[in-house]
Amino acid sequence: MKAGTRALGVAESFADGDDRSVLCGAVLRADRTADGFVFGSCAVGGTDATAAVETLFFDLDREDVQYLLLAGIAPAWFNVVDLRALAGAVERPVCSVSFEASPGLEPALREQFSGDALDRRRRIYRAQPPRRRVEVNGEDVWVRAVGVDAEGAERVVRAFTPEGGRPEPLRVARLAARAVRRFRSDGNGDGDV
Repeated sequence: MKAGTRALGVAESFADGDDRSVLCGAVLRADRTADGFVFGSCAVGGTDATAAVETLFFDLDREDVQYLLLAGIAPAWFNVVDLRALAGAVERPVCSVSFEASPGLEPALREQFSGDALDRRRRIYRAQPPRRRVEVNGEDVWVRAVGVDAEGAERVVRAFTPEGGRPEPLRVARLAARAVRRFRSDGNGDGDV
């Protein structure tokens, strides 16, 4: 992959008691150069994550971003992202990357939700592509991809992961989201971020 190829990584941060989770979108080139940031939020335990990530992408207004990487599929306490709808909206390949083996979200969703809240999350979750294990730098990650085939998704994840197992756009986005959340919780920040 060319050094100037850009990906938008989206990660989030919230603490116990927060009703909103800070979202950060970090644009990184494949050569690890940070090239832009955008911030937003979604409801903790809500159903607005797909729309919130879409808003981040369009607020960034960067035609040169070629891939969208998400840290997981259910940020902000099971606010499940519809990867297919997101890929259709942004017209870019979307890869959700998770970092732990699991039986999937179904058991946790049944434990935490019921009725319409459970049905809505389960419907979105079941419509997503399956996770595939990908070995990156000696570590395992699990990738769901829309808009790119399995081999292409592996190439993208590996190209943006120069060391360790976390793609650099997601690592940087997570750090920035945590910093903004801490800034806000210290009473220093205000606004909608």
